[in-house]
Amino acid sequence: MSQTSNQYDQVIHQCRDIFFKKNEDYGMAWRILRPSSLTDQLYIKAKRIRSIEEKESMKIDEAIEMEFIGIINYCVMALIQLESDEYDGEDMALQELKDKYNHWIIATKGLMMDKNHDYGEAWRDMRVSSMTDLILMKLLRIKSIEENDGKTIISEGLDANYQDIINYAVFALIKLEEEKI
Repeated sequence: MSQTSNQYDQVIHQCRDIFFKKNEDYGMAWRILRPSSLTDQLYIKAKRIRSIEEKESMKIDEAIEMEFIGIINYCVMALIQLESDEYDGEDMALQELKDKYNHWIIATKGLMMDKNHDYGEAWRDMRVSSMTDLILMKLLRIKSIEENDGKTIISEGLDANYQDIINYAVFALIKLEEEKI
């Protein structure tokens, strides 16, 4: 499992680097988005991946790896926004943003390590297309929870679903990288 931990960290390093470079370019404009808008953005990215997987071609020259990275970073944004009561586009201090990003990544990696232990790294035997489908399913679950004002009777909440999406996207990126070798 140390291989998985190291691979996870490499993927997250790349995602974090892109996140904070985009933060330099665009600032924190995403802070205006409500979690439901972030869910819709995630859905669009996942649908593009599925479309490319099914058509086996693309017209926009942006690899699906970048879409999975976008999914990871949009999920972190959604998790940060879930902690907020207002979506007014208000910036936060850069160090606070880094702390929040790192908090959610550490918690999400911990969740992955626990599940990975229990499931015996079953994800390694999965297809990337199945991970895409699971991400889409989780997004549909999130939409249902959002439509119920965030309330669930027995199911996990929004944060757990966003974390599962992050982990599936990380697994997909690891598998895509391994396919290149």
